[in-house]
Amino acid sequence: MARKKKYNEDEVIEKAMALFWRNGYESTSVRELEKEMGINQFSIYASFGSKQGVFLESVKCYEKKIRSITEKLSKSSNGLTGIKQFFYDFLSFSMDEKGQNGCLLINTVNEIGLTGDPDILDEILKFSNYIKSLFINNLNQIGQFSDEYIERRANYYFIALQGLTVASKVFPKAEIEDFIEITFEK
Repeated sequence: MARKKKYNEDEVIEKAMALFWRNGYESTSVRELEKEMGINQFSIYASFGSKQGVFLESVKCYEKKIRSITEKLSKSSNGLTGIKQFFYDFLSFSMDEKGQNGCLLINTVNEIGLTGDPDILDEILKFSNYIKSLFINNLNQIGQFSDEYIERRANYYFIALQGLTVASKVFPKAEIEDFIEITFEK
């Protein structure tokens, strides 16, 4: 007979996500996950299969946490103003009250590079493409740019967003706000 779980998976994944966000994927050990999640290694493997499985569930948790600002951008009808607001919202999200975390996914890319775990990279690319698609939708609202220009501009904004999240781990908010303002200067 299977034993009943004595923990809430959503709660333990939230704790794991915070640990990965703080320490990075490679730097987080299963022992640290045990301690942070409050469950033993057997339970981790039984519920999530592996450290990678815990991380992939953590990515889903992260995407839920950020959904309020991605949905705001997806519903925006303000073109560049909507994208600029997304940058401000993302900055607030990435600089929480406990410290300057940056973005879990961008932190992970910076840590593992393109030679890292393909399943993890695949999840990161899906998220990246989703954000770029939101930028494209907002740029299309302007109505004066070619498809090629819009694609290039969306790539530019996504790379600028990556720079913002890395900078948010080091620089004061006022300096990063200057970056946002200059990025969207006419």
